[in-house]
Amino acid sequence: MKNVKQYLSYAAGAFGHDAFYATLSTYFMIFVTGQLFDTPDKAFNNQMIGWVTTMIVAIRLIEIVFDPIIGGIVDNTRTRWGKFKPWLIIAGFISSFLLVVIFTDFGGLATSHPFLYLVLFGIVFVTLDAFYSFKDIAFWSMLPALSLNSSTREKFGTVARFGSTLGQQGVQIVVVPLVMFFSMAFAGAHTETKTGWFWFAIVIAVIAYLGALLTAAGTKEEDNVVRQNTEKVGVLEVFKVVAKNDQLMWQAVSYIMFALAYVVTNSLLLYYFKYVMGADNEFYLVGIFTAIEGMISVAIFPTLTKFLARRTIFFSGAVVMLAGYLLFMVAGNNLALVLTAVTMFFMPYPIMFLVVLMTITDSVEYGQWKLGTRHESVTLAIRPLLDKLAGAFANGVVGFAAVVAGMTGSAKPSDITAHGLSMFKMFMFYGPMVLIIVSVLIYWRKVTLTEARHAEIVAELEARLKEN
Repeated sequence: MKNVKQYLSYAAGAFGHDAFYATLSTYFMIFVTGQLFDTPDKAFNNQMIGWVTTMIVAIRLIEIVFDPIIGGIVDNTRTRWGKFKPWLIIAGFISSFLLVVIFTDFGGLATSHPFLYLVLFGIVFVTLDAFYSFKDIAFWSMLPALSLNSSTREKFGTVARFGSTLGQQGVQIVVVPLVMFFSMAFAGAHTETKTGWFWFAIVIAVIAYLGALLTAAGTKEEDNVVRQNTEKVGVLEVFKVVAKNDQLMWQAVSYIMFALAYVVTNSLLLYYFKYVMGADNEFYLVGIFTAIEGMISVAIFPTLTKFLARRTIFFSGAVVMLAGYLLFMVAGNNLALVLTAVTMFFMPYPIMFLVVLMTITDSVEYGQWKLGTRHESVTLAIRPLLDKLAGAFANGVVGFAAVVAGMTGSAKPSDITAHGLSMFKMFMFYGPMVLIIVSVLIYWRKVTLTEARHAEIVAELEARLKEN
């Protein structure tokens, strides 16, 4: 019970953090394709959507190179409040403020002066993404600093995933109702408007920053002999630390494919409801179903780990997800079948995420055992980096899929051609299924850092450092 305050504080931060992530990685592109560029000139709309999509992907891919360096900066931070909390507070505020900014047309520049809009958007998005990275890395790299014990880490990871699931799926529940409510309240419209999306972004930004403040106020880094075995690293050393940790790298390769598959399908769900089923007003049900499923999945994770190895859990979860994809492909417009498919697709995801998170967290000690020094934030920076990479590619896929399928602006289900629907299904179903299969094969064959092996490594480190 002594850690209850820390558990709740960390969960609150995860709630706001993933609400922010879902808004940035999924719903911003829906704002861009559906509202930001909705002029009578369809060619102009598609061109601008293409430019914004390309810029987002390019910016995130370029900035990803700097994420390990950001992890090094966080690792090298020395303050009276620790090395994580200053970044949660400062970077959390800046990224939340700029999230609101990108959900605007920059005072009409998006259509009146499109080139100037693209220049300003690029500057704002680069700044947002950089500070989001500082906050993201600081938040998740706190995990190995809160405890060395795998069991306690699993509890912190579980409550964090509980919070993040509620945050991410909560956005699915409220996004359409909130946008419609604010559109009516501030623009007098009975349909989605730019104003509605703007106020929706404000709500998410406030929630995200409050979560960061609660995490900063309610958590405490553990001080022990193993964590004291650290040293400042330079830019080149940062990349060496990552590259030489083979278990971290194999887990990274497996996870990026899994994450990309999930984010692409999840990002296209609202398009499916809006442009295929013509039932975007029913989309809130997805949020309710997945929120409940997420809570159940996270709650049973500690029990599963008592009886099953992480490898078995990851493999079994992938099988259920693939079965969900198969059902989705034949569900058509049947809401009950679609929701069942969503349940099968989503239910294993929080559990599989926790398996990955725990393995990457344990690779901190593995890297310390192998290389001789400890690098918490550099190591934990890899998981947020991979999520950003998946989000970047997903933004590109979603933007491209929306254009080629004809799912932009005020298009209706009746406007979608058979060819457009076929292309849409390729992006939403077929490609992600292949990625999940490859991800599982890599994890099964190459990731050998088990729970038992981690316990042995911690014992060896403690004995080695006490002797010194």
